[in-house]
Amino acid sequence: MRTRPLLFRCSYFTRPVCLGLASLMLSGCFYANTSQAPIATTYPYTEQQRMQAAQHWEVLARHEASSILQRERVRNRDLYITAEDSAELHAYSGGEFGRGFRTLLTSELVSRGANLTTVPTTSSANISIGVEVVEHRDRGFTRPPIGAFTALTAGIAVATIPFNRWSEPALGLIPAGMIADATSGSWTHSGNEEIIVTTQIIDGERILYSSSNIYYINAGDRRQYAPHRVPLAPTTPSVSITDSW
Repeated sequence: MRTRPLLFRCSYFTRPVCLGLASLMLSGCFYANTSQAPIATTYPYTEQQRMQAAQHWEVLARHEASSILQRERVRNRDLYITAEDSAELHAYSGGEFGRGFRTLLTSELVSRGANLTTVPTTSSANISIGVEVVEHRDRGFTRPPIGAFTALTAGIAVATIPFNRWSEPALGLIPAGMIADATSGSWTHSGNEEIIVTTQIIDGERILYSSSNIYYINAGDRRQYAPHRVPLAPTTPSVSITDSW
């Protein structure tokens, strides 16, 4: 005797239950891509440079000078670079970036023929430089550089070759070292410290130019960019002892 399909084996009384289960299963198929809360996703792959040398400040100054002189509204204007707000800062308290970047930007602008003044005048526009330090306190997982896992697994695989073919096991590390030498120069950790460097040219109430650049920095270099945000060392209380004679 042939067996009927499952749907037709349901009796008259259980047929509504079978239809309900079937509709419930179909509803799960139609709404499988829904969620009651947004699903976390990532941004497309991008790269961000790290500032850890004064030469990197020069690269930024060169970029800003070129961008400024490309603007027709400021190309032939007298420009004055606004001094730092905290003039009492020195080499031991921090703020090296503010002083160094202003000097480098001055050199780059003058070498390109810009009109810079030593004091503000009624016809000059002011160049202001602002630095904002961003500290991420709970960043979570950050993907390693592209190719890191491939290079690691390739190094492990290459290291096993001598056990099968070569007579000296240490020779297996040579290709892995070559891979590391070829790729390690472009690797760096992302870190939790970033800076936003904003350069603006202001004429009265008008902003003629504005440019912002974001970089990673080393956590120990925060004093160079924002010395006012570096915690001060606790002071040791002093006790004076006087003679009671």
